[in-house]
Amino acid sequence: MILNKPDLDVSGLKIPQHVAIIMDGNGRWAKKRLLPRQAGHRAGVENLRRVIDACIEFGIEVLTIYAFSTENWGRPESEVRGLMRIFARVLDQEVYELHDQGVRIYHLGDLNGIDKNLQDKVHRAMELTRNNERLLLNVAFNYGGRAEILHAIRQLLADGVSPEELNEDVFGRYLFTSGLPDPDLVIRTSGEKRISNFLIWQAAYAEFYQTPIYWPDFDREALYDALLAYTGRDRRYGLLKD
Repeated sequence: MILNKPDLDVSGLKIPQHVAIIMDGNGRWAKKRLLPRQAGHRAGVENLRRVIDACIEFGIEVLTIYAFSTENWGRPESEVRGLMRIFARVLDQEVYELHDQGVRIYHLGDLNGIDKNLQDKVHRAMELTRNNERLLLNVAFNYGGRAEILHAIRQLLADGVSPEELNEDVFGRYLFTSGLPDPDLVIRTSGEKRISNFLIWQAAYAEFYQTPIYWPDFDREALYDALLAYTGRDRRYGLLKD
């Protein structure tokens, strides 16, 4: 891993337009330090600020983070409550600084059933930052890839889209990511090698990068290493190249 920050030269790298991250390993990070799981989640949130700064520095245009999945509701109730408090606090404390940096915040997922106060905070964050263009930060919160596809199908049926009209472009307009570029690079921290129901339509041809680093320790240098690996990939999209 490259340790000297001033020497992280991206001039020779292929910079992906859209990076998506499965932020995994908060609990294991905490356990390794004999800390409660909530300490790991707080450390993970603090680390997000560093990664956002690095994305802006490296010229990444879109960052999508997997913050809370539809399956995460099955975790212990105390942990879920703690995560919701962390999300609310982040929306209170970080949004204005992100706005000043030119970050646009966008929500992916379903807010139905979420605490009304938290829903309001999400909507206010999106409204405040909606004209920013330096970095688009998609927060996948109460998000699941299969749930997203089912939601899209229901909307297609409700709108009376005929089988003859349906193609990938039309279907894409009914996804939460409508109008956004597909991810070029999906990063998963903590050593796991699963996609875990994350952007399963959009990431069909994304490059996958797995690292054993737990999310709270995934820093600027670790992101640079991911970009270095991405630069060495030959993206063929199922085709052959001369």
